[in-house]
Amino acid sequence: MSATAKPRNVAVWFEIPAADFERAVGFYERIFDTRLKREKFGAADMAVFPYDGEGVSGAVMAGAGLKPTADGSVVYLSAEKDLAEPLARVKAAGGSVAIPKTALPQGMGYFAQFIDSEGNRVGLHSMQ
Repeated sequence: MSATAKPRNVAVWFEIPAADFERAVGFYERIFDTRLKREKFGAADMAVFPYDGEGVSGAVMAGAGLKPTADGSVVYLSAEKDLAEPLARVKAAGGSVAIPKTALPQGMGYFAQFIDSEGNRVGLHSMQ
């Protein structure tokens, strides 16, 4: 991309802080029925969400200066098909539902929010 080209997405990366790294990674692996790629980033532990090539992704992170919170920015993760599926696994994985599946205006799909195992408020989005 040239210096004057605009990015394809406003968001380019996200980090979800974890107090207990393995617990947090397990939480997201259970609700999304997937595996995150564990890596080190300097002194921090990082587990990257799966993504295709140039797509936007992010990671669960544990390290100095990373503090879970339910206040502040909310990251919305794609549930791909129907967000009701991962949302139904939140409680058993150690979290709680903050906002149930809710319809957005016509053609925009649905959203929900949950509190993860670390206390972060995280959103879900799907078109179904």
